Amino acid sequence: MESFFSSIANCRVRWLDLPGSGTPLVFVHGLGCASSYEYPRVVADKNFAGRRAILIDLPGYGYSEKPKDFSYSITEQAAVVAELISHLSLKKFFLYGHSMGGSICIEASQRLAEGLCALIVSEPNFHPGGGFFSKQICSYTEDNYVARIHTSLVADETGPWAGSLSVAAPWAVWRGADSLITGSNWFEIFAHLKIPKNLIFGESSLPDSDFTKVQTLKITTTVLPDCGHSMSWENPSALSDALDAFCKMHE
Repeated sequence: MESFFSSIANCRVRWLDLPGSGTPLVFVHGLGCASSYEYPRVVADKNFAGRRAILIDLPGYGYSEKPKDFSYSITEQAAVVAELISHLSLKKFFLYGHSMGGSICIEASQRLAEGLCALIVSEPNFHPGGGFFSKQICSYTEDNYVARIHTSLVADETGPWAGSLSVAAPWAVWRGADSLITGSNWFEIFAHLKIPKNLIFGESSLPDSDFTKVQTLKITTTVLPDCGHSMSWENPSALSDALDAFCKMHE
């Protein structure tokens, strides 16, 4: 596992750089997750065709450090992603983000015009207001969530999310959720980015009004079978195939 010191987050950020051929794909995870936990199965799939993959654990998550004085806002996390990519001196790369990570990648794309071949997002937060878990988390104060609610949320979670959530910093989770709720109009930013883009949804998450609207804008859309929001766990092979196929179109 690689690491560098982020001057933005004032902590060490860690990532997996899995060797392969072709233009690398950078992965950014969602709320309470970690790329090192969620995506090894995706990139190991035969459908990924041995492409180089960079799996980032954002500050506050996974193996990265978890300072208490960082904002963990979408904008600041996007700045860290851009900082890391600059550190890697990647001449060409693809960027993929899921859920909160999709919103982060949309903002990071504004900072990464040079070298960014294409942006892929799956079920991102497109609008302020947050999703189910963000609203649930921020129904408590940060102090209350950190002191007792986070532990009970982990205990009540029966799916794979429990593993990454258990090692996420509670203050990072709460502040990330709060930033999704206060939010930006990520849909408008996404729509106006002048790069190839792909919006991925699991079929169980449809119908969705944003997905339909993106289709009318003639932006590439992909529907994955036999999965919903947790597509990397529910159907990793389909996600792997969709990612590699789109990257091959824009090498």
